Amino acid sequence: MRIQEHSGLLPKPMVRVGHRPILWHVMKYYAHHGHKDFILCLGHGSEAIKDYFVRYAEYVSNDFVLKEGRVDLLQTDIHDWTITFVDTGLDACVGERLMAVRPFLGDDEVFLANYADGVTDAPLDEMVDFRAESDKACVFLGVRPNYTSHVIEAAPDGTVTGVAHVTKVGLRINGGFFVLHRRVFDYMQPGEELVEEPLQRMIAAGDVATFAHDGFWACMDTFKEKKMLEDIHRRGEAPWEVWRRDTGVPALSAGDGVPVSGDGAVVAPTL
Repeated sequence: MRIQEHSGLLPKPMVRVGHRPILWHVMKYYAHHGHKDFILCLGHGSEAIKDYFVRYAEYVSNDFVLKEGRVDLLQTDIHDWTITFVDTGLDACVGERLMAVRPFLGDDEVFLANYADGVTDAPLDEMVDFRAESDKACVFLGVRPNYTSHVIEAAPDGTVTGVAHVTKVGLRINGGFFVLHRRVFDYMQPGEELVEEPLQRMIAAGDVATFAHDGFWACMDTFKEKKMLEDIHRRGEAPWEVWRRDTGVPALSAGDGVPVSGDGAVVAPTL
């Protein structure tokens, strides 16, 4: 709702940063780390997100040679991805969406989940290993908030004893990148939001951990944050494009692309 005024009917996960929607950037991040089996938990705007990938134009973000009307791609993005499109309900919460796609996880004991509206350069392999070593049901990325606000300390009579910027007090928030063991479903009841009642049950059982990350992280909740991501991308300085950083290929600058719309959270079973 916070970004709707500037995105029109375009749901947040399909709002573009550069040539592609932020959902694509999230999926590209996972694919770079070897996780290319995706489940899209669709609700509002499902038709548009399906259409976007069915009609996916590789030439938009890849080099190619055009000869005699034929396009010969020099690189590809999604040719080796497997994407399962599942209608998980128009008004379903994240917990309900995860429950709906449980049968599609197959025999995988561990899977990755994401809100599909934020980007990071966090070391995903280390996060997956951290969950394996801790054997927690739920591990999520813990990041420092990047919004402008101040935290106050006050005595019972209201006397202020301290004021500090939110980024200076050691506070961390849920970055929306999860590594989950399938026993997480044992803590969930129908209709519950993942980070409400189920998470409290997991915390009580000592079955939750956070993977601290002090590098880049940003969530596109507002138009201001969208503009920030676009500005970073336009300058060719997008830290979340780890697939370019690790190969030495410069980041793309913003330009014309294919207009898209849709909605969804993404789940990527580990390989």
